[in-house]
Amino acid sequence: MVGATLIDANGCLIGEGYHERCGGPHAEVNALAQTATRARGGTIFVTLEPCAHHGRTPPCVDAIIAAGIKRVVVAVNDPNPVASGGLDLLRTVGIEVTEGVGSESGRILNRRWLRWAHTRRPWVSAKAAVSLDGRIATSAGHSKWITGRAARDRGLELREEHDAICVGIGTVLADNPRLTRRLGLNPGNDWHRVILDSTLRTPNSATVVETDPETTIIAHTSEAAVSDRERLEAAGADLVELPGDEDGRIDAGALLDYLGNRGITTLLVEGGATVHGSFFDADLVDEVFFFVAPLIIGGLAPAAVGGRGVADLDMARRFYYEDVRHHGADVELHCVRPEDADVHGSD
Repeated sequence: MVGATLIDANGCLIGEGYHERCGGPHAEVNALAQTATRARGGTIFVTLEPCAHHGRTPPCVDAIIAAGIKRVVVAVNDPNPVASGGLDLLRTVGIEVTEGVGSESGRILNRRWLRWAHTRRPWVSAKAAVSLDGRIATSAGHSKWITGRAARDRGLELREEHDAICVGIGTVLADNPRLTRRLGLNPGNDWHRVILDSTLRTPNSATVVETDPETTIIAHTSEAAVSDRERLEAAGADLVELPGDEDGRIDAGALLDYLGNRGITTLLVEGGATVHGSFFDADLVDEVFFFVAPLIIGGLAPAAVGGRGVADLDMARRFYYEDVRHHGADVELHCVRPEDADVHGSD
């Protein structure tokens, strides 16, 4: 999530750009492409330190130097050791560098990616559609639809912002979801569906197996039968054995380590109460999107978050409200974990 703004030697705006997709030109290159020769002697403002390595694209520092830029202003330094070092290189060729301008906004803009860069674990967002009393279905299991179309469309937008979506086997068996991106807002095609299925009960007829099985990661424990492993592997699904927690379910921390090592930087957890409970019990949720409908379900209906929970309110994880939006008759509550409560160990 990088943006760049370019002004000429007289202080006039001559170019703007952003990193539109993974593998595409970086923000600095897109901004410079608008300027022809007017960039010489100018200043470029960038939300993240320009890269100095050959990755999917050439180094941005090379483009900045070639354009004759005089000054570079950066909000956030790049914590990735592979890509960092751009500012030092710019200084060595005589370009003035200013760091930390707008750093707080820059961190917020890029906090999901920064989490992965620091810890190699994905940022975890929990999403649920709930009633006013926090239920995700009736006691009979009826859940379609708690929220209206506008809120559901916003939920689909969240998929476009994340690298992977995670649900449990209960959701697969009950709803047979597609778990796809389908709004066309993110041009990247590196999308994964993650199914938590300790004993591999996922049927071959499930949509996540029948359609594009190579995008489906099914996490299981050692309790899964060999025959089921062979069955799903033959169908094309991507299986991974992970340790179980004390309840025999997939260990959430081990899952994040595995996904992070595969380059998945953001995970959207759309599972039911059990899956949400496992992530909240492990205190691994960074961001919450709850879509609240103005209705009461009551009874013994399931809540949005199951698991063991806490016995004392002092032990409860507190988030802060970052945004509240209306979507038709429903309300989106967007909450984020405070930065100083980061259990992953990132800055």
